[in-house]
Order: sequence, then C-alpha cells, then structure tokens
Amino acid sequence: MSDAPSTPSPAAQPLDESRRSSPSEGGNAPTPFPAAGNISDAEREELRRNGILLTSLEELYNWGRANSIWPLQFGLACCAIEMIAAATARFDIARFGAEIFRPSPRQADLMIVSGTVTKKMAPNVVRLWNQMPEPKYCIAMGACAISGGPFKQGYNVLKGIDRFIPVDIYIPGCPPRPEALLNGLIELQKKIQTEKVAGPQAAKHLRSDVQSEFPVPTYGEHDIIPTKNPDVWSPPSLPRKA
Repeated sequence: MSDAPSTPSPAAQPLDESRRSSPSEGGNAPTPFPAAGNISDAEREELRRNGILLTSLEELYNWGRANSIWPLQFGLACCAIEMIAAATARFDIARFGAEIFRPSPRQADLMIVSGTVTKKMAPNVVRLWNQMPEPKYCIAMGACAISGGPFKQGYNVLKGIDRFIPVDIYIPGCPPRPEALLNGLIELQKKIQTEKVAGPQAAKHLRSDVQSEFPVPTYGEHDIIPTKNPDVWSPPSLPRKA
C-alpha cells in the first residue's frame, strides 16, 4: 500500500480556481497572501525580513480556517484505506492542520468522499453533507468518487458524487496514494486562503443567495430519484462536426 513517504504528487485538481504563482513555477510573487492596504507584496516581504509583520483581518481569518480543517470520519471503499494511511504517523496529515477526524458531521468541515459511491449509499452521503455546518468543503478522492471508476457501467454505481453535492478538489487515481491526498489538502488550503470575506466575491458560506443544503435522492423502482441535481451538475456538451 505504501512505500517511503515522498513529496506530495501534483495530481489534485481544484475545481474553479487558478493556482497562485510561485518562484518555482516561474512567478514573481514571494508571498502567499495579497498585500493589505497600499503596500505591495514586495514591500511587505521586505518588512517581514526585518521582523515587521503586516496582515489583514481577511488574511488572519483565512489562515486560521485553512490550517484547522477537520475531516469527517467516514469511508466508502478501498480509497478509504489510503485516507486512513494519511492520518498515521508515517504520512501525518496533522502537519497540515487536519489532525482530527470528526465522528459527527456537526463537528466537521471537510468531507473526503473516498471510494465507490453506490446508489444505495448516495442518499446517506448527501444527508451527511447537509448536516455539516458552513463553511464546508468536499474532496472527491479516487476515480470512483469522481466518475464511478472501473465500476462506472454498474447499474448500482453513482457516476460521480458531484452529481449531487459540489466538489472543491478532485484527486484522480485508483486508488490515490496518501501523498496525493496531502497534495489535495494543500490545494484546498490555497483555495481557502484566497476567499473573500466581503463584497460580491465573498465566499459562498458568507452569502445568503448560495445554497447550503441539497435535496436528498430517494430510492425509486429502478434508480434513485432524481438521478442528478441539475443545480449542481450538468452533462458536458460535446461539439460535433457537421
């Protein structure tokens, strides 16, 4: 299951956010946060080197949330074994502030959907998501959670949990290694650190017009009803040549 720990793989893919530039990627931004007030990032970095720290309430707010993510303790299939391995001393997810896997959705703010989501289990996953308080985030871990994986054609398998709840980070693989999950967690932290606390671009948990809970599907005669939530997911359109 696991060899020696290595640098987290760059496999995780954030849903709707462009990555911030870094010196290693050829960018010229030396600091991870935007500057406060009229001081540029370069000027603030120079002050930091001289022992003067400047920040804003938004940065403190996001820094605290990004480094205290509490995942919900539940797993669905074999990817959950890799998720459990990420919490052991060998990989130690606690280094990233996600130390405590919470047994109750009321105390968790991160759902890691790890493994195959069957149609029998899908209503329970959505119900757990609705029971989590805002702000909350979702990581789809593994090919099965993203698209059904090798069981996609099965009559009893949901072809992606993003058909019913919004997903923030996708981690491909079958199964992804613990390093990939750690990389996904880092990508989620980057997303949290760029969220706004006010204005039209405010984070979704601070806006009253953004839905927090979603309809729970029911068991029908041949399938779950509805088969997807059109407010969350729609099938991709493929351009066809005339």
